[in-house]
Amino acid sequence: LAAVLLKLGGYGVIRITLMFSPLMELSYPFIILALWGILMTGLICTRQTDLKSLIAYSSVSHMGLVVAATLIQTTWSFMGAMIMMITHGLISSALFCLANTNYERTHSRTMLLSRGMQMMLPLMTTWWLLLSLFNMALPPTPNFWAEMSIMISLFNWSKWTILITGLGTLITAIYTLHMFLMTQRGQLPKHLNSITPSFTREHCLMTMHLIPLLMLMFKLELISGNFY
Repeated sequence: LAAVLLKLGGYGVIRITLMFSPLMELSYPFIILALWGILMTGLICTRQTDLKSLIAYSSVSHMGLVVAATLIQTTWSFMGAMIMMITHGLISSALFCLANTNYERTHSRTMLLSRGMQMMLPLMTTWWLLLSLFNMALPPTPNFWAEMSIMISLFNWSKWTILITGLGTLITAIYTLHMFLMTQRGQLPKHLNSITPSFTREHCLMTMHLIPLLMLMFKLELISGNFY
Protein backbone atom coordinates (compact mmCIF):
# COMPACT_ATOMS: atom_id res chain seq x y z
CA LEU A 1 0.00 0.00 0.00
CA ALA A 2 2.53 2.60 1.13
CA ALA A 3 5.31 1.68 -1.28
CA VAL A 4 3.33 0.97 -4.46
CA LEU A 5 -0.36 1.96 -4.42
CA LEU A 6 0.12 5.47 -2.99
CA LYS A 7 2.81 6.18 -5.56
CA LEU A 8 0.69 4.86 -8.42
CA GLY A 9 -2.08 7.17 -7.24
CA GLY A 10 0.38 10.07 -7.24
CA TYR A 11 1.42 9.22 -10.80
CA GLY A 12 -2.25 9.20 -11.78
CA VAL A 13 -2.67 12.67 -10.26
CA ILE A 14 0.28 13.90 -12.33
CA ARG A 15 -1.26 12.55 -15.53
CA ILE A 16 -4.69 14.01 -14.80
CA THR A 17 -3.58 17.50 -13.68
CA LEU A 18 -1.85 18.06 -17.02
CA MET A 19 -5.32 18.16 -18.61
CA PHE A 20 -6.59 20.81 -16.20
CA SER A 21 -4.14 23.64 -16.89
CA PRO A 22 -6.87 26.17 -17.87
CA LEU A 23 -8.68 25.41 -14.58
CA MET A 24 -5.70 26.08 -12.31
CA GLU A 25 -7.74 28.22 -9.89
CA LEU A 26 -10.02 25.28 -9.07
CA SER A 27 -7.08 23.34 -7.62
CA TYR A 28 -6.24 25.96 -4.95
CA PRO A 29 -8.53 24.46 -2.25
CA PHE A 30 -7.00 21.02 -2.85
CA ILE A 31 -3.48 22.44 -2.50
CA ILE A 32 -4.46 23.94 0.86
CA LEU A 33 -5.99 20.63 1.97
CA ALA A 34 -2.84 18.75 0.93
CA LEU A 35 -0.63 21.14 2.91
CA TRP A 36 -2.92 20.88 5.93
CA GLY A 37 -2.80 17.10 5.60
CA ILE A 38 1.00 17.18 5.90
CA LEU A 39 0.71 18.70 9.37
CA MET A 40 -2.22 16.55 10.50
CA THR A 41 -0.72 13.21 9.46
CA GLY A 42 2.64 14.27 10.86
CA LEU A 43 1.06 14.99 14.25
CA ILE A 44 -0.77 11.64 14.07
CA CYS A 45 2.62 9.96 13.56
CA THR A 46 3.96 11.51 16.76
CA ARG A 47 1.14 9.85 18.73
CA GLN A 48 1.55 6.36 17.28
CA THR A 49 2.66 3.44 19.42
CA ASP A 50 2.31 0.85 16.63
CA LEU A 51 5.45 0.71 14.49
CA LYS A 52 3.77 -0.23 11.21
CA SER A 53 1.05 2.38 11.67
CA LEU A 54 3.71 5.05 12.13
CA ILE A 55 5.45 4.06 8.90
CA ALA A 56 2.13 3.98 7.01
CA TYR A 57 1.05 7.43 8.23
CA SER A 58 4.52 8.73 7.36
CA SER A 59 3.94 7.72 3.75
CA VAL A 60 0.59 9.53 3.73
CA SER A 61 2.28 12.65 5.10
CA HIS A 62 4.86 12.60 2.30
CA MET A 63 2.10 12.18 -0.28
CA GLY A 64 0.65 15.50 0.86
CA LEU A 65 3.77 17.17 -0.54
CA VAL A 66 3.43 15.19 -3.76
CA VAL A 67 -0.22 16.18 -4.27
CA ALA A 68 0.48 19.85 -3.57
CA ALA A 69 3.44 19.80 -5.96
CA THR A 70 1.52 18.20 -8.82
CA LEU A 71 -1.38 20.64 -8.49
CA ILE A 72 0.98 23.63 -8.85
CA GLN A 73 2.02 22.29 -12.28
CA THR A 74 5.52 23.72 -12.56
CA THR A 75 8.62 22.00 -13.88
CA TRP A 76 10.35 21.95 -10.50
CA SER A 77 7.27 20.72 -8.66
CA PHE A 78 6.75 17.84 -11.10
CA MET A 79 10.41 16.90 -10.78
CA GLY A 80 10.26 16.95 -6.98
CA ALA A 81 7.04 14.94 -6.91
CA MET A 82 8.48 12.25 -9.20
CA ILE A 83 11.71 11.96 -7.21
CA MET A 84 9.87 11.80 -3.90
CA MET A 85 7.44 9.11 -5.05
CA ILE A 86 10.21 6.81 -6.27
CA THR A 87 12.65 7.33 -3.40
CA HIS A 88 10.04 7.22 -0.65
CA GLY A 89 8.59 4.07 -2.21
CA LEU A 90 11.94 2.38 -1.62
CA ILE A 91 12.33 3.87 1.86
CA SER A 92 8.88 2.92 3.13
CA SER A 93 9.27 -0.60 1.73
CA ALA A 94 12.59 -1.00 3.54
CA LEU A 95 11.14 0.37 6.78
CA PHE A 96 8.26 -2.10 6.61
CA CYS A 97 10.79 -4.91 6.11
CA LEU A 98 12.70 -3.77 9.20
CA ALA A 99 9.48 -3.53 11.19
CA ASN A 100 8.69 -7.10 10.19
CA THR A 101 12.11 -8.30 11.37
CA ASN A 102 11.35 -6.75 14.76
CA TYR A 103 7.90 -8.35 14.85
CA GLU A 104 9.25 -11.81 14.03
CA ARG A 105 11.47 -11.64 17.11
CA THR A 106 9.35 -9.73 19.63
CA HIS A 107 5.86 -10.79 18.38
CA SER A 108 4.66 -7.23 19.02
CA ARG A 109 4.36 -4.11 16.89
CA THR A 110 4.29 -1.84 19.95
CA MET A 111 7.48 0.20 20.01
CA LEU A 112 7.69 0.18 23.80
CA LEU A 113 7.73 -3.63 23.87
CA SER A 114 10.41 -3.94 21.19
CA ARG A 115 12.96 -1.41 22.44
CA GLY A 116 16.65 -2.06 23.02
CA MET A 117 17.23 -3.88 19.74
CA GLN A 118 20.66 -2.26 19.41
CA MET A 119 21.98 -4.51 22.16
CA MET A 120 20.88 -7.71 20.42
CA LEU A 121 20.94 -6.81 16.70
CA PRO A 122 23.57 -4.06 16.20
CA LEU A 123 23.82 -4.54 12.43
CA MET A 124 20.06 -4.14 12.01
CA THR A 125 20.36 -0.91 13.99
CA THR A 126 22.71 0.35 11.27
CA TRP A 127 20.00 -0.25 8.67
CA TRP A 128 17.47 1.51 10.91
CA LEU A 129 19.77 4.53 11.22
CA LEU A 130 20.48 4.82 7.50
CA LEU A 131 16.82 4.54 6.50
CA SER A 132 15.75 6.97 9.23
CA LEU A 133 18.21 9.53 7.83
CA PHE A 134 16.82 8.96 4.34
CA ASN A 135 13.26 9.35 5.66
CA MET A 136 14.19 12.67 7.31
CA ALA A 137 15.49 13.94 3.92
CA LEU A 138 19.00 14.51 5.19
CA PRO A 139 21.29 16.03 2.53
CA PRO A 140 22.51 14.80 0.08
CA THR A 141 19.82 12.10 -0.10
CA PRO A 142 17.38 12.14 -3.06
CA ASN A 143 14.54 12.94 -0.64
CA PHE A 144 16.33 16.17 0.28
CA TRP A 145 16.45 17.35 -3.34
CA ALA A 146 12.81 16.34 -3.80
CA GLU A 147 11.65 18.29 -0.75
CA MET A 148 13.78 21.30 -1.68
CA SER A 149 12.37 21.52 -5.20
CA ILE A 150 8.81 21.12 -3.91
CA MET A 151 9.31 23.71 -1.16
CA ILE A 152 10.80 26.20 -3.64
CA SER A 153 7.87 25.68 -6.01
CA LEU A 154 5.36 26.15 -3.19
CA PHE A 155 7.21 29.27 -1.99
CA ASN A 156 6.98 30.78 -5.47
CA TRP A 157 3.25 30.01 -5.46
CA SER A 158 2.68 31.51 -2.00
CA LYS A 159 5.17 32.83 0.54
CA TRP A 160 3.11 31.50 3.47
CA THR A 161 3.56 27.88 2.45
CA ILE A 162 7.13 27.94 3.79
CA LEU A 163 5.67 27.95 7.31
CA ILE A 164 3.67 24.77 6.70
CA THR A 165 6.37 22.91 4.78
CA GLY A 166 9.05 23.92 7.28
CA LEU A 167 6.91 22.79 10.20
CA GLY A 168 6.10 19.57 8.36
CA THR A 169 9.82 18.89 7.89
CA LEU A 170 10.41 19.47 11.60
CA ILE A 171 7.58 17.11 12.58
CA THR A 172 8.97 14.47 10.20
CA ALA A 173 12.35 14.66 11.93
CA ILE A 174 10.67 14.40 15.34
CA TYR A 175 8.65 11.26 14.70
CA THR A 176 11.45 9.59 12.72
CA LEU A 177 13.93 10.09 15.56
CA HIS A 178 11.26 8.98 18.02
CA MET A 179 10.74 5.78 16.01
CA PHE A 180 14.48 5.07 15.90
CA LEU A 181 15.16 5.78 19.56
CA MET A 182 12.13 3.88 20.83
CA THR A 183 12.97 0.72 18.90
CA GLN A 184 16.76 0.68 19.12
CA ARG A 185 17.79 2.42 22.33
CA GLY A 186 16.93 1.74 25.96
CA GLN A 187 16.84 -1.41 28.03
CA LEU A 188 15.75 -4.69 26.49
CA PRO A 189 12.31 -5.76 27.81
CA LYS A 190 12.49 -8.51 30.42
CA HIS A 191 10.15 -10.82 28.50
CA LEU A 192 12.70 -11.06 25.67
CA ASN A 193 15.11 -13.59 27.08
CA SER A 194 16.58 -14.66 23.75
CA ILE A 195 16.33 -13.23 20.23
CA THR A 196 17.07 -14.97 16.95
CA PRO A 197 20.12 -13.42 15.24
CA SER A 198 19.61 -11.58 11.97
CA PHE A 199 19.68 -13.67 8.82
CA THR A 200 21.74 -13.09 5.68
CA ARG A 201 18.58 -12.81 3.57
CA GLU A 202 17.44 -9.86 5.71
CA HIS A 203 20.69 -8.01 5.13
CA CYS A 204 20.55 -8.81 1.41
CA LEU A 205 17.01 -7.41 1.30
CA MET A 206 18.11 -4.19 2.99
CA THR A 207 21.09 -3.92 0.64
CA MET A 208 18.84 -4.24 -2.41
CA HIS A 209 16.69 -1.40 -1.06
CA LEU A 210 19.64 0.83 -0.23
CA ILE A 211 21.75 0.39 -3.38
CA PRO A 212 19.22 2.19 -5.67
CA LEU A 213 18.95 5.04 -3.16
CA LEU A 214 22.74 5.43 -3.01
CA MET A 215 22.97 5.31 -6.81
CA LEU A 216 20.37 8.07 -7.11
CA MET A 217 22.43 10.26 -4.79
CA PHE A 218 25.15 10.40 -7.46
CA LYS A 219 22.97 10.35 -10.59
CA LEU A 220 19.65 11.97 -9.80
CA GLU A 221 18.71 12.52 -13.45
CA LEU A 222 17.90 8.81 -13.70
CA ILE A 223 14.48 9.55 -12.20
CA SER A 224 14.18 13.32 -12.71
CA GLY A 225 14.18 12.79 -16.50
CA ASN A 226 13.70 15.84 -18.68
CA PHE A 227 12.87 17.98 -15.65
CA TYR A 228 16.44 17.83 -14.33
